[in-house]
Amino acid sequence: MPADDESGRESLALAAGRRVARGAFQVGRGHGVWAQQAIDATTHAAIREQIRRARAAGDREALAGWLDHLRQAKADRRQRLLNLPVALRSAVISVVVLVAFLAGLLLLAGVVVAVTRPLGMTWDGYWSALASIGDIVATLIAVAVRVVLWGAGPAWLVAAYRAGGGESVPGWLATSSDTDIDLAIDESTIAQALAALRIPQIRDHLKTAPLQYLTTARRDGRGTHAVIRLPIGVTAERISARRADLASGLHRLAKEVWPTTGSEAGVLDLWVADKGALAEGAGPYPLLTEGAVDTFKGVPFGRTLRGNPLTAPIMERNTITGGMPGQGKSSAARVIMAGVALDPTAELRIWVPDANFDFEAFRPRCSRYVMGAETEKIEQILRDLRELHAEVQARGQLLISYEIPAVTRQLASKGVGLHPLVCLLEEAHVAITHKKHGEEIGQLLVDIVRLGRKRGIHLIVSTQAPTKDSMPRDVTRNCSNGIAYAVGDHVANDALLGQGAYRAGHRATELIPGTDRGTAIVKGFTGERSEIAQTYFIDVAQVPGIIRRSLEAITRSGRALPGTGTARAIPAHEEARDHLADIHTALRAEKRVRTQSVLIRLAEMDDHYAEWSFGDLRAALAEHDLEPGKSDGVMVVRLDDIQRAITERSERDSEEGQGGNPGSGSSPYPPP
Repeated sequence: MPADDESGRESLALAAGRRVARGAFQVGRGHGVWAQQAIDATTHAAIREQIRRARAAGDREALAGWLDHLRQAKADRRQRLLNLPVALRSAVISVVVLVAFLAGLLLLAGVVVAVTRPLGMTWDGYWSALASIGDIVATLIAVAVRVVLWGAGPAWLVAAYRAGGGESVPGWLATSSDTDIDLAIDESTIAQALAALRIPQIRDHLKTAPLQYLTTARRDGRGTHAVIRLPIGVTAERISARRADLASGLHRLAKEVWPTTGSEAGVLDLWVADKGALAEGAGPYPLLTEGAVDTFKGVPFGRTLRGNPLTAPIMERNTITGGMPGQGKSSAARVIMAGVALDPTAELRIWVPDANFDFEAFRPRCSRYVMGAETEKIEQILRDLRELHAEVQARGQLLISYEIPAVTRQLASKGVGLHPLVCLLEEAHVAITHKKHGEEIGQLLVDIVRLGRKRGIHLIVSTQAPTKDSMPRDVTRNCSNGIAYAVGDHVANDALLGQGAYRAGHRATELIPGTDRGTAIVKGFTGERSEIAQTYFIDVAQVPGIIRRSLEAITRSGRALPGTGTARAIPAHEEARDHLADIHTALRAEKRVRTQSVLIRLAEMDDHYAEWSFGDLRAALAEHDLEPGKSDGVMVVRLDDIQRAITERSERDSEEGQGGNPGSGSSPYPPP
């Protein structure tokens, strides 16, 4: 017999033996689980565990509540035991009554049969038929009992086997198929995984006491969340540094386990994804084929690890995004700009100081677009930034004219020069470190992010190297949105997520290059200091379809491409308006009305005024030798002025209708 065949048979026999032993082990453990469940139910173990945790956490209110719960549970059980004899007596009486009722019913039916003789059936025949039916029922019951008795044993073993599964087995019972078995994440498995890290303080602590869970392991979105107070001398940062080892102990991929620092250095905030739950990332981009965006409400960005949709805020914000090459920063910028493009009122400007075609498909939607690292391209970017800087100042004057602190949706839709303006400087470090123009570019960026946000201008700065030399510190400080993919050190981390972020446990340094591609730490998106997010992915080839839809939406709105300087054409069906009369109506018999309120009321009255600015209102009043006045420090329109102008116009029209001014002798009609 060949040696290979013999060794193969031995291996098969060994594997079969392990499977049999494993089955017996799980059946035995299943009985242990049942016994433990019975003991727990008898002793109210679940409530006692909550009491222990509340006492360990020092939560007196919770402790008092659980103690009351325990007392009530004991009282309820005692009452059930006292009620048991009464319940049994009632059951016996019910059975006796039911039997007596059925016997009487059968006897009555026999009497009826004996008297009426249906189908020739006699009294004896009736009882013989009942006896035959009884024999059949008894036979069926006997067969059912035998089936149950024969199947009870195997069913019991199967149930015990299943009850004993779901946990790790001893190494000598493990088989090659165990890699496909998901591990239930609970306090026990987390403790085992932490113990496997072989950190002395954890190992010694577990010998005498369990870990303290500030938040017990519980379902949270697509995974399980727990907060653990680590033994003295062990920091959460130390656990985070061994994320891959911890994932191994939890039977997970490294990207499925997220240990971060909690409220203290020694508090571990742990989130573990269900196996395979993160494989699809954030899922498909929700606006790929349909839908529109209002930039005042933000744009779709991705999902949190727990699976919740995440929106990137735009208005009154600026964004900085960065990370190592190939981790997703350009994709993040593409997702944000695609969302902004789907707002017909928004203007896009993109500058790419590199030979990078990732944003070329956005060109038809942009009012300014530059791509290339040549000197003339950098000079064009500089000119565009100077223009943007001047626009920041001009918008500031418009806000003063409208007497409002920041751009509103209503003003943004009027076409008065306060529409959302979103600019992207991709590979920003290339422009900022340019030998000739870099310093001025950096200073312009600082001024724009400082002043532009309340004026409807959002600047996205994307870079691989957010260091003090490649990115002005005042730019990073004024970007309230931060998107950090995997970075190499705490300096880059804090440049993207804010000063002190690394110390506080918000660390993109814990993202693993390649493994966590498309995953970022973001700040400013939610009420949390930071969130771990998976970014929607839009392929470069999918952008043209989105841009085409955005241009069609602009055309349908009757607007020009935002930022091109071309005003909306007035439809031919719009009739000439009596501006003076409409302004009088808008005042609503009030003595003084703020100019901003007048513009809003006019727009509500007729679409003709939808794009009117303060300058348009001033010009309409000037036609009648009027101008807005000041009252209590704000610009107003006075009812008396408007009424006087209407009266003077009526008198003037009346005189002209009677042949001109008195004594003029001139005819109101032109000569033949």
